[in-house]
Amino acid sequence: LGLKTASFSQARRLTVASRQEGGPVVCLRWDLDLIGQEPGADWPLFEGPAPGSEHLLAPLDQMAHGTIVLWEKMDRIVTDGFVATDMIELVDRVEAHLAMTFHRLIDGQQPILRLSLNGRGLKPWDPYLIGHPGKALESPEYRILHTTGVTVQCHVLPHRDMLKPAEQEAAAGPGGWTQQEGFYVYRNKRLLLAGGWLGLGDDGKPWPRDEAHRLARIRLDIPNSADADWKINVLKSTASPPVRLRSQLHRLATETRDTARRVFAHRGHVTPASGTRPNAVAEAWQARRSAQGTSYRIARDHDLVASILDRAGPLKSDILALLRLIEETVPVQRIWLDTAEDKETPRTGFTGAAENEVMETLSSMFEALVKFRGLSPTEARERLGRTPAFDRHLDLVAALEEKDTQ
Repeated sequence: LGLKTASFSQARRLTVASRQEGGPVVCLRWDLDLIGQEPGADWPLFEGPAPGSEHLLAPLDQMAHGTIVLWEKMDRIVTDGFVATDMIELVDRVEAHLAMTFHRLIDGQQPILRLSLNGRGLKPWDPYLIGHPGKALESPEYRILHTTGVTVQCHVLPHRDMLKPAEQEAAAGPGGWTQQEGFYVYRNKRLLLAGGWLGLGDDGKPWPRDEAHRLARIRLDIPNSADADWKINVLKSTASPPVRLRSQLHRLATETRDTARRVFAHRGHVTPASGTRPNAVAEAWQARRSAQGTSYRIARDHDLVASILDRAGPLKSDILALLRLIEETVPVQRIWLDTAEDKETPRTGFTGAAENEVMETLSSMFEALVKFRGLSPTEARERLGRTPAFDRHLDLVAALEEKDTQ
């Protein structure tokens, strides 16, 4: 029933040919265009392929055993105006979908399943970038309490700044970064649902898929016997966790989302515990939350800011006024709009900056740490080397000398 339902949603003629070890080929055919034309049969079943289609079943003659499912008259796909470029795009979409849906079955040296498209073997798509050194989280496999065979593994992918261009494109997946975030639900290693938060959320509102959490992906395995409990629909396109498991899944998802958000905000430079790196220079911006909402302030105790204020003399009040002006005129709406449209955070961290530009800021920071914070040159270099934005320019940090503080 499943085979026929799926087939007739795509094609008007279905032919199934099969043979067992040492047996003959058995071939049956259904054709929607012939319904009602066979006397006494509302749903006629024909033996053998349609005239002219015999060659499409020829590969079965060379097989000891196997099955061929043949779709013809694909009117749902090949519609008016369908041209060669449409076929190329269709093949690409089918390949991406199969590589995602069956990736755990076609992976490894001895895969459980082998898939090919136009004679070319499909390569699995890895949603989790297993083993990538830039990942902030790759948890052990958790077994969900009070269940049989329900397991979870949480992943936070690297920020794009820590991926090569080809890795960025591949990791995005068929639906793109935001659509692919969330839970990946499997049954017998076959992917049923790719992304989404299963209706989980806070304060009665389900979590949306958004840019801030797009690096979070959670593998969730359920057994065959759990379809009813998880409300798996006929199309295997939706799932809803049982009420008794929602609190456990919510806790794991919250922890994963929080880590993903920190990685996204800090462009990959984050530790799961605190969101900051030990012994690094304090962040220049601080978020302040109150009943009136969230505001962002330049940290007055930042090493460079504090040293400038200490030396400002009569200009101190002007500098403080300038800092407040910058804080109150941050183009939040423009940043939000650009991020939403570009699907990426704006460039920061000296990305693309010339070395001399980076060195100017580094030298000022080095001077502030040595002359006004009392650190030794070695301690200052170590601290700068742990600081986001500068930790990608360790050669420049190492080149800092005490003369830079003269």
